[in-house]
Amino acid sequence: MKLRRFTAVLGAAVLGASLSACGLTVNQAVPYDIQPGTIQPIPSLQGLKVTVGSKDFTENIILAYMAEMALTASGADVVDLSDIKGSNSSRQALLSGQTDVTWEYTGTGWINYQGNELPVPGGEKAQYDATAKADEEKFGVSWLNYSPLNDQYAFAVTEAYGAKNNLKTTSDLAAFLKQKPDQNVFCLETEFTSRQDGFPAAVKAYGFQSPKIENFGIGTIYSAVAGGTCPVGEVFTTDGRISGLNLRVLEDDKKAFPQYNAVATLRTDFLKAHPDIRGPLEKISAAIDNEQMVQLCKQVDVDGQDAGKVAHDWMVKKGFVK
Repeated sequence: MKLRRFTAVLGAAVLGASLSACGLTVNQAVPYDIQPGTIQPIPSLQGLKVTVGSKDFTENIILAYMAEMALTASGADVVDLSDIKGSNSSRQALLSGQTDVTWEYTGTGWINYQGNELPVPGGEKAQYDATAKADEEKFGVSWLNYSPLNDQYAFAVTEAYGAKNNLKTTSDLAAFLKQKPDQNVFCLETEFTSRQDGFPAAVKAYGFQSPKIENFGIGTIYSAVAGGTCPVGEVFTTDGRISGLNLRVLEDDKKAFPQYNAVATLRTDFLKAHPDIRGPLEKISAAIDNEQMVQLCKQVDVDGQDAGKVAHDWMVKKGFVK
């Protein structure tokens, strides 16, 4: 098998986005020679140009690199267009054909792209089925099989605070705050404060009464909670800073927040033209879950490792590539 490299290309002028090519400048090859492991060459994908995009946060960038390596092992000529700034820009890149593959989240598809205000009741599969059906019918976007990786909203406290006050679920938190109104302070992102699937959904489900809200950027909420600025903060359940800062995630026991399972998405016409692309991507999807992603994100966001290296090490450990 001839070794292949996937290539980073300049997309900022077109997308208003910047690239994250393992820290390299644009138009250089990402420094990994990929050999097939359990992901083997597929004749129909030999030499097929596939551009993989991602949003601009660690988890999505890691997923993009995993997809790039899987497709490279399959024989495709892969172009990296990761780290596109914002969900809407990433989405438009896919719809316009500037990217061919991007990882999305079922709740984002349902709320942000389909324009619904509330999640689909019934759990992960129900949310996935509704999102996938609507997106194919309205926008010609196909969703492959969904992953166990489910990057949801949640509330977190420090491990010490949670243990002291016996907080395990969000219902526990609501009951505690009724008894201790002086602790009724939340660190929240501005968007989360107002979006229907965010804090309003939690208030409706759990009955938080007159909470004091401190608005932060999402990246600073974790340290604000760890440092005691707020007792409670909004987090994403797969963020590596949860582990790195020893935070306790409270279970959303009343299911106030949507499901956000990660899914590789492609334009339906591209998938129909190249159906064998499904296999390598779904192998990645099936193998990654929340526990693993927390550790991978920690390696990047806390330990300072390169996202491309972290993805590559995981792919090799799983035996997908060599």
